[in-house]
Amino acid sequence: MSIAVLAGLMWFTGTPANELLGTLGTLSPWAYLGALSFHLSTYSLRALRFWVLIPAQIRPKYRRIWILSGAHNLASYVLPAKTGEASWVVYLRTYTGVPSAPGIASLVVSRLLDAAVLACSISLACMYLGTVGDHGHLEEIARYVAPLAIIGVAAAAIAVRGDLLVHLLSKTMRYMKVHRWELGERLVEKITQIAHAMRRASKGHSLGVAALLTIPVWLGIFGFYWLLARGMEIDFGRDPGLSFPEAVFGSSFAVFANLLPLNGAAGVGTQEAGWVTGFVLLGVEQTRALSVGLAVHLVQLFNVVAVGMFSHFIMKGMTKPARMDIEALEAESAELEAELDADLQMESEAALPKKPPTRVD
Repeated sequence: MSIAVLAGLMWFTGTPANELLGTLGTLSPWAYLGALSFHLSTYSLRALRFWVLIPAQIRPKYRRIWILSGAHNLASYVLPAKTGEASWVVYLRTYTGVPSAPGIASLVVSRLLDAAVLACSISLACMYLGTVGDHGHLEEIARYVAPLAIIGVAAAAIAVRGDLLVHLLSKTMRYMKVHRWELGERLVEKITQIAHAMRRASKGHSLGVAALLTIPVWLGIFGFYWLLARGMEIDFGRDPGLSFPEAVFGSSFAVFANLLPLNGAAGVGTQEAGWVTGFVLLGVEQTRALSVGLAVHLVQLFNVVAVGMFSHFIMKGMTKPARMDIEALEAESAELEAELDADLQMESEAALPKKPPTRVD
């Protein structure tokens, strides 16, 4: 299906295959190295964010998180419909012994923070471009894109207290008597553990640090697209060339397209469709937008596969935790869960209105 979408785009826009090769040929080694440095910096920052969101008591070494994050990014990017996201929990438990609940919590909170920054970025870029330069027509589009900032704020709020939604799901399942069955009981128990893990991830300074790290993560992503698009001489028919806000606006559509459930393997077809949509709105000719978008995608895919294969190679030599170590980490996680339960109980009791003392005559 991905190949069919891509072929349809090339036919619709009249983009010949030799133009793609010519576009790749315009990219200088220095432009590629600059884009690669942005790409690798996002890997390091994302790994650091994962590391921060895992409770300190069961937190593995950062270099292990970096390797596992690189392998996870390959699976997430290449497998269709983002099914590869689940590999993070599997890798983390297999190679570090961290229980699945904290792993899921770190992944969910990270993705919510990504959604918040991405939604706000495209909204701000559209509003800015609509007021300057040659993009006055975007002022009308900004009316429809501006609400994305509200979605961004909502995603940030869920990242802070997403455990409440997960707790609500757990209570709903208990109300429906799902826990009466053995499988249902285990499912409710796991959901409760995830809720506690999300609450732990958002307590203290961890969430604040993770949120601060998310901003340079996306600056690196947009910087990667910006340098590649400029290096491939995307044509606006004017000087100066592509500005950073224009790159944010145009590439955001490609990123959003990659998040769709219908996203194919490696985002082939859907990413190009989003890229063409964004840059055509900026005034780039359709054929040129598609050739640059496809060339950028090929470079991105090469980087992701290279880092992912390197990570898998290192993972083969990593020692897996012994069963005793895994059980110790699970026990530590259970203690953290019990401490959190006690803290939440104290908070709820403190929030209740105190009864006045009974007067004795």
